[in-house]
Amino acid sequence: MASHYIEFQNVCKAFGDNRVLDDVSFYVDPGETLVILGRSGVGKSVTLQHVMGFLKPDMGRVWVAGEDITDYRESELQHIRRKVTMVFQSGALFDSLTIFENVAFPLQEMRSYTEENIEEVVLGLLDLLEIRELADELPSGLSTGMKRSAAIARALAARPEAVLYDEPTTMVDPLMSHHIESLIERLKRQLKLTSVVVTHDTRLARRVADRMVFLEAGHVAFFGEPEKLPLCSDELIREFLLEDEIRFAPSGPES
Repeated sequence: MASHYIEFQNVCKAFGDNRVLDDVSFYVDPGETLVILGRSGVGKSVTLQHVMGFLKPDMGRVWVAGEDITDYRESELQHIRRKVTMVFQSGALFDSLTIFENVAFPLQEMRSYTEENIEEVVLGLLDLLEIRELADELPSGLSTGMKRSAAIARALAARPEAVLYDEPTTMVDPLMSHHIESLIERLKRQLKLTSVVVTHDTRLARRVADRMVFLEAGHVAFFGEPEKLPLCSDELIREFLLEDEIRFAPSGPES
């Protein structure tokens, strides 16, 4: 058994000649939130797929929920996926089901809840995510941000030990981005779940991270506490942070 909830030990992964992860090591302790930062295409989402067992490393070891899952067969991964759930960029909601029915789906699969229990839990989650008014809506009628909020509610319905968020604030407007940031921060504070957040959004990262990993061309360029990232001498990290400061800088008065 590992002392960390999630741990990558010298993980390498290539697709053909493209080495996406190159000797990647980091860890997440129980109840912590790790943010994986970096530009597009540096292996952030590939990292999450290794945590879920959708991909296997070419070299190195992956530990999840205290277990070395590197060589697990699909049947052995099922109990890991009951402990760890993922919120995809797309939301991955069932288009033919209402939001209430989507969130209720994991509870119905467990077969240990009565209809009354299910309704109570689902409405409680919709209240927690501030989307109760969407209960009877179909996903097709919702914005990307609202779909993500519903997907988070469905992920929480399974009562996981850990939640993985894949770019939760990408392709949403600034107001919804702020709303999702607030939700993730509140869930971190209230539920104390182990979380991994993949993002290029340093504003979100600063709000929720206990530790950060900065991936650069498949390598770990930084792993540590958030306040130490701006002190890093790596030139690409400094450029990334400067670009982010410019992006979020308030506009000056119109002339």
